[in-house]
Amino acid sequence: MLQHIFSHTPLYVWAILGFLVYRGVLASRAREVSLRKLCIIPLVMLALSLSGVHGSFGFDGVAPLAWAIGALAGAALAWTLTDARKIVAIPERASVRRPGSWLPLILMMSIFCMKYAVAVTLAIAPAYARAPGFMVPVCLAYGGFSGIFLGGLLRTVSVYRQAHMTSGPQGAAV
Repeated sequence: MLQHIFSHTPLYVWAILGFLVYRGVLASRAREVSLRKLCIIPLVMLALSLSGVHGSFGFDGVAPLAWAIGALAGAALAWTLTDARKIVAIPERASVRRPGSWLPLILMMSIFCMKYAVAVTLAIAPAYARAPGFMVPVCLAYGGFSGIFLGGLLRTVSVYRQAHMTSGPQGAAV
């Protein structure tokens, strides 16, 4: 059965997996990253998350509400847990220096595996798409994962903006 599931997985899914692993390994090292590049993964995770909700449950009913609650909770959690003291803003290059962490890879693999598992589950048992006991936890989790990425990004941008404001007009604007 697993062989059947994997063999019917579109090739683009494996390309997305490869991209996410690559970006997760990059995030494991301390490095300087431009603000534009810093937005890539949160936006990709947002797109995967919302496409998972829309493709599996639609944007009507309780699904988007559960996603939004999860996203707000995840963003608040990330904002609180992101150590702003470890982020170094470099306004003259419109970049930041962030410490390395394996957490982004873990989170990316979690949302990827969850999206994959939900797709397989709904292919096998389509009635789950309207079962609140399945839909609500899945949408909360999708939102939570997206919120964690977005909250971390917002915290980093906040640190950058504070540094930019104190460095004067020579720094680059966000």
